[in-house]
Amino acid sequence: MWKIIVGFVVFAALALFVLMKSGGSIDMGDEKHDVGAAHEPAASAAVAEAASARTSAASQ
Repeated sequence: MWKIIVGFVVFAALALFVLMKSGGSIDMGDEKHDVGAAHEPAASAAVAEAASARTSAASQ
């Protein structure tokens, strides 16, 4: 049983080492909520406008 645990720990350490050396952005911290992230309400407004234009064109 202890061999399985040791094997898992070694595999996890090796995986983290490879991922960190490969240049991936690994953050072992908590979940982040970026308040300053750019939201795109204009895109959803554009979609709604296109949908309303499509419905009005289809009714004519």
